[in-house]
Amino acid sequence: MPAVKPEASPNLPEAVTVCEPVFVAADVAPDGLSGMLPGLLETLAGQRAGRFAAGAVARASLARAHATQARLQAFVCINATAPETPAAGPLAGIPVGVKDLIATADMITTNGSPLYADHLPDADAWVVARLRALGAVIVGKTVTTEFAWRQPGPTRNPWNPAHTPGGSSSGSAAAVAAGIVPVALGTQTLGSIIRPAAFCGVVGMKPSHGAIARTGVQPLAGSLDHIGVFARSVCDAGYLLGWLVGSDAGDPQAGSMPGWAIDIDAGVAPAVQPRIAVMRTALFDNASLAQQQLLQASANAFRSAGATVTALELPAAYDGVWDDAMILLEAEAAVVYGALCERSGALISHHMHALVERGRRLRAETYLQARARQAALRTTLGTLLADHDAILTLPAAGAAPLGLDDTGDARFCTPWSFLGVPAIALPAGLASNGLPLGIQLVAAYRQDLHLLRVARWCETVLGFSPRSPQSGV
Repeated sequence: MPAVKPEASPNLPEAVTVCEPVFVAADVAPDGLSGMLPGLLETLAGQRAGRFAAGAVARASLARAHATQARLQAFVCINATAPETPAAGPLAGIPVGVKDLIATADMITTNGSPLYADHLPDADAWVVARLRALGAVIVGKTVTTEFAWRQPGPTRNPWNPAHTPGGSSSGSAAAVAAGIVPVALGTQTLGSIIRPAAFCGVVGMKPSHGAIARTGVQPLAGSLDHIGVFARSVCDAGYLLGWLVGSDAGDPQAGSMPGWAIDIDAGVAPAVQPRIAVMRTALFDNASLAQQQLLQASANAFRSAGATVTALELPAAYDGVWDDAMILLEAEAAVVYGALCERSGALISHHMHALVERGRRLRAETYLQARARQAALRTTLGTLLADHDAILTLPAAGAAPLGLDDTGDARFCTPWSFLGVPAIALPAGLASNGLPLGIQLVAAYRQDLHLLRVARWCETVLGFSPRSPQSGV
């Protein structure tokens, strides 16, 4: 399917702003690498074939991070050097950006807050230790909103720096979109991976709740918090996630997930004639016309390519998922941040103060009932999807909003975060202002590999891979 360029929306206009893109072709790195760096699997293939010297891509990644920081501001901290010879392993030499909520023993972890401006953790988070053991190179800590809530950081959208990259995983999405790193870690409590991936035109995947141990990751709401990844293709995301799925005693909510291995040459095996359920949800009319049209155009393309595409509505039992998600978020954030708000006052944003106050007003009965509905509805979603391989739905209200004060509406992602089911965002088209638009695919709990296979098929059918602004669209 060719890139879809829907008309601008009359109900949620995607403002057209004329501004020089963040990146230009003159960005040059050592070892002859310049511009957008290769993706994860491309890098590994290049290293095996001798096209890239050991450590070359990691060094180029660091150089590009430094060269673009003033314009993009994707990083809080950039590693000083890259190893000449990276550690051996299935991710040997792969540069990775790590969200600044995830502890690193050799780089500060600020959690997006001035309270932690000089905080150097005693140990790596479980997932960072895992990356290092696999041979990856941590390029730097990527910008997050304060404690993964609403106070935005300075990162700009690489497609147009007058627009937000989304949040809370803003720096990770922007760094992958700009070709600084092939992959990056993010977290999602409501919509913090899927939405910025859609805004920045990259692949973002939130696996099932508990798929990756969160030991050493700053919490917001444990029953909703997920670790996920950003990448430039489904195969890159699937390969990385296959190595990161795991549990740890430090995260009691990390369950035993079925692991998977992705062939390094073939990538994710695409599904065959998948059964796709198009779901609009109650928020569909809040989306821009451009975003609505892209969803329909994608569904039509999938049907033409051989998929079974049908409409599906969430039953009335799911009508309260948005409210229940906020009950869990508010109650759990109040426990995590209540004392900090009392001690630190003005150093904590009004957004977090308000979240904590709402949580403190909740009754224990209200919270426990929401938790019970969360468990029950997660199970019944599997039954609802018995005749479908994946849900096709919206990742956001439209293209990235103008300005840096608003990271966008997370509600299009909220049901799937509340239910803890795997979700993935794919770039699929462009709005009339040239900014990326995406789609979201969702599967039943623990069906992560199956979702990846459907996503790979959809990615191939769409045939849409947005390029860096430096090269034109």
